[in-house]
Amino acid sequence: MPTTDTPNKHKIFVKITAEHDTKGNIRPILLHWEDGRKFEVDKVLDARPAASLKAGGYGMRYTCWIANKQVYLFCVEGRWFIEK
Repeated sequence: MPTTDTPNKHKIFVKITAEHDTKGNIRPILLHWEDGRKFEVDKVLDARPAASLKAGGYGMRYTCWIANKQVYLFCVEGRWFIEK
């Protein structure tokens, strides 16, 4: 079974700036791309536990609106990724 450090051609790990409220909710607010670009998370449409069918892994899936596109952000064991 692959570990979380095994490269996966379907995952792009990204840095996320997120808000954490007093109830334990996490809301991603900014996506930092590896080349230095930053994209504001315009809206979080949904957040639920779910699997990434393309890349594998199970965690929180955030359905977000970023740069006029619907994007799935996944947070698995504190690491954030998007599907390629």
